[in-house]
Amino acid sequence: MLKILFVHNRYQTPGGEDSVVEAEIALLREAGHEVLLHASDNDKISGLLSKLSAAFSATYSHSAKRDLARVLKRQNPHVVHVHNFFPTLSPSIYDACAEAGVAVVQTLHNYRTICAGGLLLREGKICELCVEGSPFTAVKYGCYRGSKAGTLAVARMVATHRKRRTWSRKIQRMIALTEFARAKFNEAGFDDERIAIKPNFITDPITGDEPDTSRKGALFVGRISVEKGVEVMLRAWRQIEEPLSIAGDGPLFERLSEAEQGASYRFVGRQSKAEVFSAMRSSRFLVMPSLCYEGFPMAIVEAFAHGLPVVCSRHGSMEEVVKDGISGLHFEAGNADDLAEKVKQLLDDPERCEAMGKAARKQFLEHYGPQQNLAHLERIYAEARGVLELP
Repeated sequence: MLKILFVHNRYQTPGGEDSVVEAEIALLREAGHEVLLHASDNDKISGLLSKLSAAFSATYSHSAKRDLARVLKRQNPHVVHVHNFFPTLSPSIYDACAEAGVAVVQTLHNYRTICAGGLLLREGKICELCVEGSPFTAVKYGCYRGSKAGTLAVARMVATHRKRRTWSRKIQRMIALTEFARAKFNEAGFDDERIAIKPNFITDPITGDEPDTSRKGALFVGRISVEKGVEVMLRAWRQIEEPLSIAGDGPLFERLSEAEQGASYRFVGRQSKAEVFSAMRSSRFLVMPSLCYEGFPMAIVEAFAHGLPVVCSRHGSMEEVVKDGISGLHFEAGNADDLAEKVKQLLDDPERCEAMGKAARKQFLEHYGPQQNLAHLERIYAEARGVLELP
């Protein structure tokens, strides 16, 4: 059995990455591994002085390195598994691991290591200028939260560690969530041989015989923000009579939810996991209209587990995970008319929609359950330790 130290900078608003950390820790502990968590959060970043300090330390935080070094000395883990280092931990943590002689695994949940905005998205459209070009290009557009000063700090972090080859020299194994993501990181200069593929997972939420409910309506689960394509979805729904429930909150929530709502859609706000699962058990399909590439949305895994087909944008990881015509349908990203057309196809053919739901459930059982994920993790940890032992 292994002793594994998880390292994670939590988000102020809990999201998919935080859920993945919790799920992986529980999975590994249940399998008999000893798992520890070294966590940081952004709650202490408040006020101008704190924000300036965080910006300058995003490239390299000596205090974060010292803190982790003390934990490594005390705990002596076999493997360190990093999920998110931005912004308070910084890439300095990899030096602490190297000096302690411990293998490092890094999950690449987003594109922060190659894009200041983290999404490869600018003004609602895919942007890959920094993938192979200078990270400082992002400063011109204020890609990090609309702030040129903030973007400069993040671009400096990306550029510095690209030049130092931190990602290839200090990390033994990286985890990409899809083949698409691995190819994109490879384009940015990451060592393809160090990148393993491991999708996200959940424990099967279906236990015993599920109630025979009459499924009705569509469902959106996610952040109410530009990159999620919510406004595209609302434009599409002006052509659709099927009810749509929109679960989540975010920067666009107040404006969109207070505007005149269409007769066929309603905002229900942030929901608990139990409430989301209840909605999935009674909905006909999930809508994923993201303008960004996405990583590996937990909402898709959860929908598949509940036998929901997914109507999603035809790009990035979504195009890979959702099999067009099998476990869902693809539409042109940002095209409300195409989305409306694909939704109408499902509504006009209930038997096809049901068959896609069964295929989605089958895909979940074959690929996105805990046992498959445990095998992936144990293999990746063994590979990371083997690489570290090479002369």
